[in-house]
Amino acid sequence: MQKSVRSFLEYLEVERNYSPNTLRSYDSDLRHFVSYLLSNDVHSLEEVRKDLLRKYLSNLLDEGLTKRSIARKIASLRSFFRYAKRHKIVTTNPTLTLISPKLEKRLPSFLDESAIDRLFDAIDSSTPVGRRDAAILELFYSTGMRLNELIQLNVDDVDFSQGVVKVTGKGSKQRILPVGRRALQAIRAYEADRRRNVLVQKQGNNQPALFVTPKGVRFYPEAVIRMVKNHIGKVSELEKSSPHVLRHTFATHLLNRGADLRAVKELLGHESLSTTQVYTHVSTEQMKKVYRQSHPKG
Repeated sequence: MQKSVRSFLEYLEVERNYSPNTLRSYDSDLRHFVSYLLSNDVHSLEEVRKDLLRKYLSNLLDEGLTKRSIARKIASLRSFFRYAKRHKIVTTNPTLTLISPKLEKRLPSFLDESAIDRLFDAIDSSTPVGRRDAAILELFYSTGMRLNELIQLNVDDVDFSQGVVKVTGKGSKQRILPVGRRALQAIRAYEADRRRNVLVQKQGNNQPALFVTPKGVRFYPEAVIRMVKNHIGKVSELEKSSPHVLRHTFATHLLNRGADLRAVKELLGHESLSTTQVYTHVSTEQMKKVYRQSHPKG
């Protein structure tokens, strides 16, 4: 069973280009499931049936897991068993009739436009760290790209003459995104610092990564997450302050200013329009707020 889990994770990483964070989640969920099977004297995936899965889910509730955590584990199991059935590891998929717990819809957290102004005004761009942070934050807000997409950026992916950047998203799908003037200026300002960091390691210009550490190696997700949280925490009291907040902010601000929903879908790299539609709810809430504040009978 462990071998099947490893092959599944390799498939997600190599063929589907899943992010390290998503891979860690799948790994954790499936290890927990395999451990449960072994503790119940089940040593083959072929032995897994619907009644066993229901007992497993009941056990998760007894352990105190939230509905959202259980729903994620169910999603992991569904994906894994689809893979196992397709690769003839099992003859039937026992997760087909599994029902996920109903979750309350959560609207994405985002910064309003005044908070975005404060965010960029607070960055000290007179230092190398400040210039790097400004370039990353401006690029997040200007394009709405994902964390993993930013980490994977190479120098040649930014076309200053055309004002676009090439990103590689989920499933290794590439898309071309327009980049705003401020973001391009911030990247230009950071370039000399990047070259200096790379040269310190005697790697010359052979290091393709756009964003690098002071040691000249590609920036890593945890460092970006810490940096973004630090900057957002200075201007907002949002509970969530991850890079994804800037992606949500990008989409929300575009829709608030009249952008077409389908265009926003393409910019975000969503497979389905329904995924993008969550931002219409955010925009509706914004419109209600403006209405209540401005209408004399609101």
